[in-house]
Amino acid sequence: MSWEPRIVGFLCSWCSYRGADLAGTSRIPSAPNVKVIKVPCSTRVEPAFVIKAFQSGADGVLILGCHPGDCHYIEGNYKTMRRVPLLKKMLKQFGIEEERVRLDWVSASEGEKYASVVNEMTEKVRELGPFKANNGEGQHGKN
Repeated sequence: MSWEPRIVGFLCSWCSYRGADLAGTSRIPSAPNVKVIKVPCSTRVEPAFVIKAFQSGADGVLILGCHPGDCHYIEGNYKTMRRVPLLKKMLKQFGIEEERVRLDWVSASEGEKYASVVNEMTEKVRELGPFKANNGEGQHGKN
């Protein structure tokens, strides 16, 4: 059996989660590698959540929210837009490649885009290979 990336996807409940649902109900093909966690808003994704995902065996993390200007919490996605580059900088300090974390915007009507983002992220993480902690031991044996 070949290795498959494990990706945790934090999806805002108002747009991205509904975009994922549209992709599914429309039978738009997408990689099955993303395990979805529904959050009220992308800004609710704390850096600790991302670190915990990697500690729990994720090879990548996807954060999806409403398009800027369309956030149901007014400025939530703008805060996320400012936070993620800082998060990536912090993760780099822990030896985690910044390509293992992706922020993108998917609306409820963008099932095709959701599938495209999931497929691109899965391929990127597949290229990077399994996430290994700084001590060189992989996380996959711990689940």
